[in-house]
Amino acid sequence: MTFVVIFFAMNMGGSGIAPTFSAVYGGRLIRKRYAVILFTVFVIIGALTLGRGVVKTLSQGIISSSVLNAETALIILTSATMSLFLANLLGIPESTSMVTVGAVVGAGLYFRQLQFKIFLWLIPLWIIFPIISFITTFYIYRKIYPPSHKNLWLYEKIFSNEKELRFLAVLVSCYGAFAVGTNNVANAIGPLVGAKIIDPLTGLFLVAPFFGLGALIFGKENLETFGKEVVPLGLITSNIVCLVTGTLLIIASSLGAPFPYVQLNALSIFAISCVKDGHRFTLSHHITKKTFMVWTLTPLLSVSVSYLLLTLFVKR
Repeated sequence: MTFVVIFFAMNMGGSGIAPTFSAVYGGRLIRKRYAVILFTVFVIIGALTLGRGVVKTLSQGIISSSVLNAETALIILTSATMSLFLANLLGIPESTSMVTVGAVVGAGLYFRQLQFKIFLWLIPLWIIFPIISFITTFYIYRKIYPPSHKNLWLYEKIFSNEKELRFLAVLVSCYGAFAVGTNNVANAIGPLVGAKIIDPLTGLFLVAPFFGLGALIFGKENLETFGKEVVPLGLITSNIVCLVTGTLLIIASSLGAPFPYVQLNALSIFAISCVKDGHRFTLSHHITKKTFMVWTLTPLLSVSVSYLLLTLFVKR
């Protein structure tokens, strides 16, 4: 049980540091060591300040806590980890929230204890917030790109305050890490709290540091890849994406909603692509199609694996 929780948290940390700190690392504004330290600190702060609402939803809002025990919690976390691993093999970032909720739903269906009312507001939120992320990013970036006589004053201001911009970029990265902490740490401990293995505050405090360990072990390559080789985002665009998605994720956490940060981040990046390359190019790109396919299939896989493992190992 402990190994699964730690491994799950470390994987989330390894993937979570890339969208939050890749821009400042790629721009050589901060060393890897300090990026990992800042990421860990702000994930812990985010988890302890706003993480308990999401823990409550995952531990008792989707299924009754009466059917959760250590065995069921282990199967839920194992199912989520397997689905996340498949997405990683396919090279598509997947939301830990989606696969965790999927695994909990699988348990709810198996025990016939699924509380459908919560999805009346959760599913619309999952649809509306990524759309807001896309529209907001598109609107902001459309104002500054391409450079023209209308926005020339903005570029002059940016380049004349480059030192302040670099400092702001580090702050925005810390803000993104804080947002990740408010939501994603709950994925690893929600089922454990529901099974009464640990209390929410203790769980958040103990698990959050493993995000940092995962960032240290698994995150270096992601920082190198996303920060220097693949992601065609500059310092300004990365700040826009991180600020927009981080704000929406914090709002979701304050509502107690387990939320797919990956989807928010991806839709925001798609918006940048639409401004630069056009809607047709972005929508027809094979990565876009593959991304939406994986986002659809892996939560369903998580539901199925959870249900199957419970059928094999747990009596109803």
